[in-house]
Parts: sequence; C-alpha cells; structure tokens
Amino acid sequence: MGKTFKVEKTYEEINARIKSGDVVVVTAEEMIGIVDEKGPEEAARQVDVVTTGTFAPMCSSGAFLNIGQSTPSVRTTSTWFNNVPAYSGVAAVDCYLGATAVCDDDPLNKVYPGEFRYGGGHVIEDLVAGKTVYIRADSYGTACYPNLHVEKEMTLEELPSAVLCNPRNAYQNYNCAVNPSDKTIYTYMGTLKPKMGNANYCSAGELSPLLNDPLYKTIGFGTRIFLGGAQGYVAGPGTQHRPGNPRGENDVPLSPAGTIWAMGDLKKMSPEWLRGVSMRGYGCSLSVGLGIPIPILNEEMARYTAVRDEEIFTQVVDYSDDYPNGVSRSLGQVSYKELKSGSITVNGETISTVPLSSMVKARAVAETLKGWIQRGEFLLGVPQELLPVE
Repeated sequence: MGKTFKVEKTYEEINARIKSGDVVVVTAEEMIGIVDEKGPEEAARQVDVVTTGTFAPMCSSGAFLNIGQSTPSVRTTSTWFNNVPAYSGVAAVDCYLGATAVCDDDPLNKVYPGEFRYGGGHVIEDLVAGKTVYIRADSYGTACYPNLHVEKEMTLEELPSAVLCNPRNAYQNYNCAVNPSDKTIYTYMGTLKPKMGNANYCSAGELSPLLNDPLYKTIGFGTRIFLGGAQGYVAGPGTQHRPGNPRGENDVPLSPAGTIWAMGDLKKMSPEWLRGVSMRGYGCSLSVGLGIPIPILNEEMARYTAVRDEEIFTQVVDYSDDYPNGVSRSLGQVSYKELKSGSITVNGETISTVPLSSMVKARAVAETLKGWIQRGEFLLGVPQELLPVE
C-alpha cells in the first residue's frame, strides 16, 4: 500500500486549471515562505505547481543534426561544423554534434593552459542565434551514395532537422571542488587556485530541479520541461544516474546523484539559454537553461519543494589528487547556504566560494516557466515511467 495523503490532486486536474486560467503557480523560492506560513498541507491545497530552474555548464549535451541530402546522394562518414567534428556513424546525412567537441586546428593543451575558444557548444549557440555555419562532410562512397565530399553553408532554419539531445543534464547536487596542491589546476569545475585558494561549486541549490523532487515522484519519461528557452522533455534517466547515493533525513542526496536525459526541438530554442563555454585548460562545453515544473500532488510534494539551501549539503572534494585518481574521500560537508554566502570553512580555514551556475539565470528560468504555465502556454507532461530511485 502506498502512502495516503490529506491532499490529493491529479495531473489532469492541474492541467484543467492551467487551461481555465485558475492555476496557482509559484517558484521554488516562493514556496519556502508559503510552507513556512501555512504548513505543507495547506500549501498543497493552495499551490498547484512549483517551478524550478538552473543555468550552468552541462558537458553531456549536444544535438542531432540532419544536413540535408546532396546531388548526387551522399552517406556522410565524417562531418564538420565550422571545423568542429561531429559524429557521423548514424545514417546518411545525420550526425551528432557534441558540446565538448573542439575545432580540429585547436592547439588543445599543447600550450598550457589551452584557451579552447570554439567548440560544439559554440556551434550550437551560433545556430540558435541564426548565424550561418560552414558544413563540410566526407564519404568513402557507395553504389547508392556515390558522392565523396560535400561543402555548404546553412542556418538552423535550413537544416531539415535539429534536435537538442543531452544525455546527462540537471545533476541532482554536485561536488564542491578545491585544490590542496601547490600549483594551479584547470578542471571542468573551473580554475582552482593552489592551497585551497578557492572552492568552486555548481548548483542552484533550493531552485535546482531534482533537489525539489529528491525521490523523482513526478519526474520521468515524458515530463515536459523548460529546455534552452523552449519546451522540451525528459527522455529518461541521464547517464551516470546514481540515485542510490547517501541521502539526508529529508531525502536530499549528500553528493551527486540523479540526472536526466533531456531532448527538445533546437529550432525553437534561444541563445539566451544555450551558451557555448570555453573552460581554460579543460575544454569546451555548453551552458544550458533548464527548468522542471513540479506538480503539487499532495502535501509531501509541498514539503519537498520547500527545501532550503541550509538543508541541502554537498561534499568538499580534492580535485588535485583524489578526484583524478578515483579516491572517494570528503574533506568536509557544507550547505548551499554556506556556499552562497561567499565562503566556507574547511579544516579551520576560510575559503572563498565561486559558483559556476548562475542564480540570476536560474531565477529567470523559474519565472519564465511560471509565466508560461499561468498563461496556459505550458501543460504538465504526465511521466509514463518515473526515474529509477534505486
């Protein structure tokens, strides 16, 4: 038998309220005050949907792109966009452009630390910004696809198909990275100064999507989301989905746990929410704006969506030695309230904190999604199967 609740709503009831204009929508930050004042049960009666948001580098991102057929026909085996290679082992003129792919002529880290000025994430940003990209593709040639080489310039609008397909987004919690060594290091968590000169973190905390539904009771295959400035979908659990990691009494994980696989129509997205990233000494990435609406089906979901930064904890991890060598060790546990304050204390030392995620943009995602729902432009997607919890 499942839990019984004093308040019970269905997706159908909430969607009917969205269509009628009677829906009550608040952001995750606003929900905290409502639950404080009225309690989870009354908050669940009054609020229908809580919106969340995050905007941060998400390396496991990319796009399936179809460049259109040529005359004579071609089956591409290698494809480049502005000299950035895409994976072409798909079919005919389909390919997958990864956000971390780098220009063929980039010196990488040969001159250390490398600048990584242009890669797959930047191509995706250029496409959604309406810019023309230079495409070239090669083939070994077959009887049905005799063409050996294609070159052309195209805009996103001219591509027959373009789907943002991000295998691992919206990490549920993440490490706080430090560098105890004597030299500066360059990582996907940014530049880390020696002797723990800074502590970098990457989460919107109490606004972060999966932290507001820690056990994935409303998120799964088919959940409709804000993705890159348009409506997208959860296609399933993301790669490296690790829901079994330790959790606090509030069910919130104490280290990186769940992730989602996100997809959407790239042609409807905006460069405001998809930005190419150059990470010095590490590589290229893509910053993604992503938000998930959490339906308040009962008082349990009201309680979950009222989680505060001081109730969300993560681990301080050594990225100079432990992380690269696969050593699982925490130098300390800190809350997001501490991280967002600008400094944390580890082993008696005060360390300045640096966010890789933008709270300003995360709030804008949550507010934008809230407006879509209030105007009846966005209905909740009923998950066909929830994300795995174990």
